Amino acid sequence: MRLKKEYIIAKCCNPERSDSIIGYYSYNNELKVHKSNCSSLKKAEESRLVKLNWPDILDNDEFRPGEDYNELSDTDFTILLHHKEYGFDYSLKIASMLRIDKKLVFDTHAKLKEMQLIERVSPKIIRYRKNIVPGKWIKHRNHTYYALTEKGKQYLRYKFLKK
Repeated sequence: MRLKKEYIIAKCCNPERSDSIIGYYSYNNELKVHKSNCSSLKKAEESRLVKLNWPDILDNDEFRPGEDYNELSDTDFTILLHHKEYGFDYSLKIASMLRIDKKLVFDTHAKLKEMQLIERVSPKIIRYRKNIVPGKWIKHRNHTYYALTEKGKQYLRYKFLKK
């Protein structure tokens, strides 16, 4: 299943189509889809909750990945998820954070780039790592940074939201 762009599945309860759901407007204006009985919402502000039904939030244009989808390993998806969570990043940092062999991360980045699931970020000023130093910016240098492409985002959605 694929959600319309304005909806995000909540990580805390990870609702599935068989679950009753409710929406919650987060403080960064994202509409997150939770199970109706999610314990994270017990103390939620009532004004931020929205009634939801699966048919209203599902995208009817169902995405189907290409043949190359079957070539992806768990490590590939782990690295794609890292890019989804942290945005731009480089191989050595990912190897350190995920405790994965650095050669494997370099090779995986090359594979994912060839498959057009990630793309090299051109040198520029980028935001410092999320949740480490808020509001700090650094100059992109000395590393090759990568970010998810739209295709990479679609493959992740397909992997984790399929029926």
